[in-house]
Formats: sequence, C-alpha cells, structure tokens
Amino acid sequence: MQSGVALNDEPSRKNKDGQTREQDYSSESHYRIVSPTFQYKMSHRRVGKCIIINNKNFDEKTGMNVRNGTDRDAGELYKCFKNLGFDVILYNDQTCEKMERLLREASEEDHSDSSCFACILLSHGEEGMIYGTDGAMPIKTMTSLFRGDKCKSLVGKPKLFFIQACRGSEFDDGIQTDSGPPNDALETDANPRHKIPVEADFLFAYSTVPGYYSWRNPGRGSWFVQALCNVLNEFGKQLEIMQILTRVNYMVATSFESWSEDHRFSEKKQIPCVVSMLTKELYFN
Repeated sequence: MQSGVALNDEPSRKNKDGQTREQDYSSESHYRIVSPTFQYKMSHRRVGKCIIINNKNFDEKTGMNVRNGTDRDAGELYKCFKNLGFDVILYNDQTCEKMERLLREASEEDHSDSSCFACILLSHGEEGMIYGTDGAMPIKTMTSLFRGDKCKSLVGKPKLFFIQACRGSEFDDGIQTDSGPPNDALETDANPRHKIPVEADFLFAYSTVPGYYSWRNPGRGSWFVQALCNVLNEFGKQLEIMQILTRVNYMVATSFESWSEDHRFSEKKQIPCVVSMLTKELYFN
C-alpha cells in the first residue's frame, strides 16, 4: 500500500445517486453560533492548575542577562489567572531539569476534576527552545508530557501554554499604515469509543513570531504579558480564547514600539503568535 494514503477515510455517506460525499458538518442540525456541543465543558469542580515558571537570573556560563521586569509579569499573571479561577503556582529561577520535573509531576497528577490546564513560561529563548537558569531545552520536551497518550486525565480538555521568550534575534521594523488605530458537543470528556489525536486540544500563545525578538520593559514588564493581562482582566470571562488572543495581538501590534538611544534597537514592533490545536471553543465563565 502506498505510504500516506488512507483507505476508507470516514466520515463519508452515499447520497441518493449512490455517490459518496463528505458528511456535511455545516448543516442546520450541526450548527449554532454558540452551541454547547462546540464548547469545552468548564463545569468541573476546578478550573484547573496553572503553573508559572519565571526565570530571571541565569548562570554566567549561559551568557544570558538578568530579565528585569519579569517579576512584574509573573505577579500580574498570578493575579490574572487566579481571577479566572485557576489554582496558580509560581516557581522562580528553575534549571532545565527542574522545569522538566515540575511539568512531569503535573502531567502525572489526576486532573479528572479539572476543566483544563495552563502553563506559563517566562524566560530567554530561541526558536523552539526555552532557557532554564543553566541552559536551553526544547519547549516540546515539556509540552509533550501532556499529550493525550501520556496524560489521560486531560484527554479532551484544553492544555494552554503561554510563552514569553525570544524566538530568534530578528527585529520587526514595522511599516507605516494609512489607517491609524481608531480612537478608542457532544459530551465526551474521554469517550472510550472515540479516538482523538494525541496532539489535539493544545494551544500555544507565543509572545512573538518564529525567528523574532520579544520585547520587555524593565519597569513595566514584557509587551505581550502587559497586553494579555490587560485583555484578560477586562474580557477574560466574556470572550472566547481566540477572540481574547486576537485582541492581545492587536494591542501588542498597535500600542507598543521600542525606544533606544541605539538606533539599531529603536522603533521596533512586535506581533504575538497563536498556534491552536483546540477542537472546541473555550470560555472561562
């Protein structure tokens, strides 16, 4: 059999002419603008655990500077996620080994009475990598611990990762625009008869796009976290997660610009990046 070719892809149905057609998911019976069928069930006893890893100081051998402003980020995020109902735990200055162990332990806990899981990583980074205090490690090493085949009690539940870190050293110079900003389911927690992909129900909210630098203000904190907390505080219990993160994108894109006496670092812009494998809508209400 030719590799990569799926025989018998479901769902397909025969119509009255005997021709096979894809099942119509947009028919009236399937579709309502806001339908419980298409929303994650958020009525478990607990909203879920939120782990914040806040790395500020790094071993000299890494060549990484102190991340001034990150404590402000961590404090604001702590309040924000607590307000959404999460059980928040904050860890400061963790080595790679400790970060992996923390998340491994979290993935082995029983999340049966939780609606979701969140993890926030505040550190230096490169594309695909995040820094512990003693060096860099792949982000995937930590996130893959929560895959459906590894963490059974979170199967079918949203697993959210917010990552404030550089993803490279490119700068976004921005571009002038003419128009300035305006003035202003089926209930299956883990239905054994259905298979779902092990990589499903993850969301990664990165502070910047691949290859780019991520800006942080030593006094006020990082642009991404300032915007995220701002939007969550105002709309966290009303809007769907993608609407929230789209507003965060807008806020970072329009409200922030770097300033430096060194022109190489001045007047730079930033746009966050959302990668979603969510299969339903997520509301924190």
